Amino acid sequence: MPELLNDFSILYNYFNDAESLSIFTPAEIQALQSEKKTLSPKKGELIIEEGHSANGVFLVKSGTAKLFKVGFTGKEQIIRFCKKGDLLGYRSILSGEAIGASAMAIEDMELEYIPEKYFLRMLAENSKMGFEMLKLISRQLGDAADTITILAQKTVRERLAEVLITLENTLGVDDDDFIRIALTREEMANLIGTATESAIRLISEFKNDELIEVDGRRIKILDHAKIKKLGHIDA
Repeated sequence: MPELLNDFSILYNYFNDAESLSIFTPAEIQALQSEKKTLSPKKGELIIEEGHSANGVFLVKSGTAKLFKVGFTGKEQIIRFCKKGDLLGYRSILSGEAIGASAMAIEDMELEYIPEKYFLRMLAENSKMGFEMLKLISRQLGDAADTITILAQKTVRERLAEVLITLENTLGVDDDDFIRIALTREEMANLIGTATESAIRLISEFKNDELIEVDGRRIKILDHAKIKKLGHIDA
């Protein structure tokens, strides 16, 4: 799945520097400072929930969340991972619709919550912020199109290779070069669009082929060149 990255300082600074805040009156600035909040959801805690109404946006300051939808069968489908610099909840506010996907912390996080009225005001009156939002939405649309193509045209083995590279690029690695977030086998199966049993078998095959190292849920890519070739990923 394609990687989605954004420079956290770009959006964060709009709500934390005097020039950007000059569109607000002193009373509004005081209200904004009192109403925006720093939140610290723990691993496993929902941040936004599908079907609910949004009343603000969340800037990710640290940590990682998974964005997912639940299908009519009750099965979870992971859309992407959100990390430092990403923005949660904005699509619902801009469209006037209910929240379309849930976000859950997969590690302890720190977020900055901005109430809807300030976010919309800043977006309407600050052309630079509007342009950054347009770029963010455009990247997400492109990533969604790429994801559809990957799921439709690549084999399960090729998709696993693609997902491993994307997870490493998106989430980073720890001091031992393992992908920083350890996902369950069910979550891995969800990402590559296959049954859990198939994902377990494929991961075992990759391990036996010495493409990856496995330590419990943790995975380390050993041969990036072969993984990229298998996934038809440009070097």
